[in-house]
Amino acid sequence: MVELWANGEGQPDPLLVSHPDYLRLGATDESRRENYRGLFKAHLYPELLTEIRRATNGNFVLGSERFKDEVAQMLKRRVVPGKSGRPVVKEG
Repeated sequence: MVELWANGEGQPDPLLVSHPDYLRLGATDESRRENYRGLFKAHLYPELLTEIRRATNGNFVLGSERFKDEVAQMLKRRVVPGKSGRPVVKEG
């Protein structure tokens, strides 16, 4: 977060040295800050953001069903959330 504050907001920080890639973002301090902030303005659809958070927080795989199946086979363990609650008992 310190880097965003220093690079994006232009707040000097004696602990940071500007990376050459940051310096190439523009000819002036203001243009570099504006271009740096633009790197973080990508729009994520709420559904995708929810899916990313769920996978990250649950330590699950994020991707297509085929990808999830392949990872599960490689790791020999479940990589998607299980069904919550007790299993249904069939009578009879």
